[in-house]
Amino acid sequence: MTTYQTLLYYCYSTITDAEQYAADHLKFCKSLNLVGRIIVAEEGLNGTVSGTAESCQTYMNTLHADERFAGIDFKIDNVDEPSFVKMHVRYKSEIVHSGLRDPNVINPQQQTGKHLEPKDFLAMKDRDDVIILDVRSNYEHSVGRFKNAVTLDIENFRDFPAQINELAKYKDKKILTYCTGGIKCEKASALLLHEGFTDVYQLHGGIIKYGKEAGGEDFEGKCYVFDNRLTVDVNAVNPKVISTCYNCGTTTAKMINCANPECNEHFTQCDACGEKLEGTCSVACQQHPRKRVYDGTGYYVKVPQPVNFSKKNPKSAVNLGG
Repeated sequence: MTTYQTLLYYCYSTITDAEQYAADHLKFCKSLNLVGRIIVAEEGLNGTVSGTAESCQTYMNTLHADERFAGIDFKIDNVDEPSFVKMHVRYKSEIVHSGLRDPNVINPQQQTGKHLEPKDFLAMKDRDDVIILDVRSNYEHSVGRFKNAVTLDIENFRDFPAQINELAKYKDKKILTYCTGGIKCEKASALLLHEGFTDVYQLHGGIIKYGKEAGGEDFEGKCYVFDNRLTVDVNAVNPKVISTCYNCGTTTAKMINCANPECNEHFTQCDACGEKLEGTCSVACQQHPRKRVYDGTGYYVKVPQPVNFSKKNPKSAVNLGG
């Protein structure tokens, strides 16, 4: 039986000719028969790739052999089948869209919050002088988040900087930031430090690593991921479902994309409502002429683009992030 793996990783490291690197890296990934999505920018790499265990090992070895990427901490999941259908490598201005592009102000290679290993995060998170801060988007923390975490009303990570004033009341606390794999925390924690927060930490490796190394204790719900699995289990200690069906309010952990591609909303929906509304969030979307066929998963493969890397940022059903 073929064993597949899915790798989640990022690395802030300067890539001089990032656009050309993206083109070359796409060819390399295809030579290994990998599938996934990788963003390449002058500031580094952000990727999720999937393939056979052998191909994934070759991929990791190759990146680690490059001094620019020697420190990458790959989060490895064993999966029954590849977590993507195609391989995309795209050049963009940032590896996670934040709008914080001035390296003289925010530069994760120079300053970030203190990195906490999962066991240390677990030991600190319930202290009275600590605030746990979720820096992810609404659709991510709606399906799963740490117990007692502070969440922000943001549709995308680029909205995070505008929320800094909402956090001013916590300036005398230790701020423990977390996200899926760690990449958003690098810029979020750097921005907090820039804005005068003095005691800032981040969960190294994010929720995914915390689940593997600390059992996921007190992470309630599921963790949203940026591939066709949509969500994964994290908590093996005291699991709890916290999300409800968008349509009927029934407790459910199932998250989907609306079958209407012009809506494409991320939302939680129980199987009964999914069948009734054919994977859409509303009757209006169900009646839309472009409605996609709902197969019960709520994941839709993006229509292939003529090229696999671009400076543009086309909208996709499930966006890469971490």
